[in-house]
Amino acid sequence: MSQEDFQFMVEGMTSDLVQILMDRKGLSLPEATDVVYNSKIYEHLLNPETRLYFQSPGYVYSYLEDELKTQA
Repeated sequence: MSQEDFQFMVEGMTSDLVQILMDRKGLSLPEATDVVYNSKIYEHLLNPETRLYFQSPGYVYSYLEDELKTQA
């Protein structure tokens, strides 16, 4: 997979996660974006070895949701 393809997949997943947070948690776009970009899940998403970018947004969101619950 090329770097461009990887970046495209990561950006798509990030966008999906932001949208899910907005829909499910009622966050604004800046709030949801901040949550995603400052999460451990985003760090894992940026690591090609985790292959999270190949998973469904709902699956990755479940991990993000777990992370948010442990922070609360």
